[in-house]
Amino acid sequence: MRRVAKLSAACIATAALAMTATACGSTSSDSSSSSSASGGSGSGVKIGLAFDVGGRGDRSFNDSAARGADKAKGEFGGSIKELTAKTSDTEADREQRLTDLAQAGYNPVVGVGFSYAASMTKVAAKFPKVSFGIVDSVVDAKNVDSITFTEEQGSYLAGVAAALKTKKNHVGFIGGVDVPLIKKFEAGYVQGVHDTNPKVKVDTQYLSHGSDFSGFASPDKGKAAASGMLDNGADVIYSAAGSSGNGAIEAVNGVKGAWAIGVDSDQYNIPGLAKYKASILTSMVKNVDVGVYDFIKSVHDGKPLTGVNNYSLAKNGVSLATSGGFIDDIKTQLDAAKQKIVDGSITVKTTP
Repeated sequence: MRRVAKLSAACIATAALAMTATACGSTSSDSSSSSSASGGSGSGVKIGLAFDVGGRGDRSFNDSAARGADKAKGEFGGSIKELTAKTSDTEADREQRLTDLAQAGYNPVVGVGFSYAASMTKVAAKFPKVSFGIVDSVVDAKNVDSITFTEEQGSYLAGVAAALKTKKNHVGFIGGVDVPLIKKFEAGYVQGVHDTNPKVKVDTQYLSHGSDFSGFASPDKGKAAASGMLDNGADVIYSAAGSSGNGAIEAVNGVKGAWAIGVDSDQYNIPGLAKYKASILTSMVKNVDVGVYDFIKSVHDGKPLTGVNNYSLAKNGVSLATSGGFIDDIKTQLDAAKQKIVDGSITVKTTP
């Protein structure tokens, strides 16, 4: 058993092979990274970051990972190389992306998203002296740090907030792809809603299915799904769909009295979403940046984290953002629900 501690993933600036990734992606090459190499040889760290579909700029999952890598680079110096996945990626693409980073001397190498699990298992075995980190999945290898989160617990609190804020007793959930990870978000949210008010109806919709990861990078699909839910009577919509959630937030902003709940990053404070901020009730923040930073720091310090490092609600690995002050009036109820989860009075489901 390897030690379980905090970890972190790495960020890589600039993709020579560009690719496009988002919150759970695949691999290929299409350029949308920006290379950042400051610092000199021997100093700092050379961080390799393999983004999921959507990549840096998704205003959600990947951006959170990027913040962690940027912080590490700012503190330790060195360079970052970023490669981004495409929705059309194959397993071979993902494996090649990780291999390219390791062969180029980047260490650590971070795979942002569960889709890198199989490829990282193979590549980590080929490069035993390189430290790898993976976000949202577990890879059983001596040189891999698996950075995981209790998404269901944070989503439960989002469900409590939705149930307390809905005026129509009708809310919605939009998932990017119907994979086990996103099902955790749905399960926690629905449980939180119904534990708070069993009379509230919850509509659920996924934007893509199976190996089609386009649901994580299609704002138009997110907007259409949210519009349908709003037309059907929902007035609070929570999206766990990478950059597709940006479209859902836009749709909600067009309906008076409706609320959007963001995900992964505190989307109220994302510059690209500023014109919609008055409609963002809260965000279920997943501190991917903390996990990535912790991991990179451990490599820089010469004591690479390995094993499964789980960031739970109790450890503030997940939380509800309070920006905007829109949930200040229900803080007592939210704090009570959080305490029950932390002390074990409430066990949050991981499957719907």
